[in-house]
Amino acid sequence: MKTALTLLFCLLLVPIASHAHGGKKHDEEKQSNVEVAPITTKSDSMTSEHDHEAMMANQNAGMTHDESKVTAGFDEFPSLHPLIVHFAIVLIVVAAGMQLLNVLLVKRELAWIITLILLVGVLTAWIAANNLHPHTEGLNAHAKLVLEEHDKWADWTINSGIVALVLQVANLFVYKGKRWASGLVGIVLIISAISVSLAGHHGSQLTHIEGIGPQGKFLEMEHN
Repeated sequence: MKTALTLLFCLLLVPIASHAHGGKKHDEEKQSNVEVAPITTKSDSMTSEHDHEAMMANQNAGMTHDESKVTAGFDEFPSLHPLIVHFAIVLIVVAAGMQLLNVLLVKRELAWIITLILLVGVLTAWIAANNLHPHTEGLNAHAKLVLEEHDKWADWTINSGIVALVLQVANLFVYKGKRWASGLVGIVLIISAISVSLAGHHGSQLTHIEGIGPQGKFLEMEHN
């Protein structure tokens, strides 16, 4: 009965994290003054490309930093997302590894440490995916596909991380560290670790291959 109630509680929590990024879509269309775009000619296409380049140039020109400082201030970054998301990646992966170890050791003290690490990992993942996730503009079709994959795996990370955290709390207070309960937490944490790794892979692809983010390129500078 306790197991059924715990799993039911987990299922109720899963949809909570599915609305990442504050419910706002990337590269969303402006709803006001929308007109049907006419058929573009070659010259129109060249003009559009020129306008896009001008927009990016103006955007980058708006980003200033103090070159006299070696360590930049937080307000100089186009987005704080990369500064916090790496904590989530490391903490969730470490929690998964420690949990698998504790399946063998079954140490209550270690279970508490894992719980705290997982709690901080899930919180930082949530903040990175919602409060600090930058919104994009002007992406090409391929970059949008990569971004969708990145966001999908970020949602998987948060959802599975919350489920693992709930199961770990139940493991501590309800099942008293039973090996099978620790193993169940370990399985969910493996899913979360794989998900955060895939989200990080696509995030790196967006930055280093698609060129999204460095110096604020293709980002809406809302936090300024």
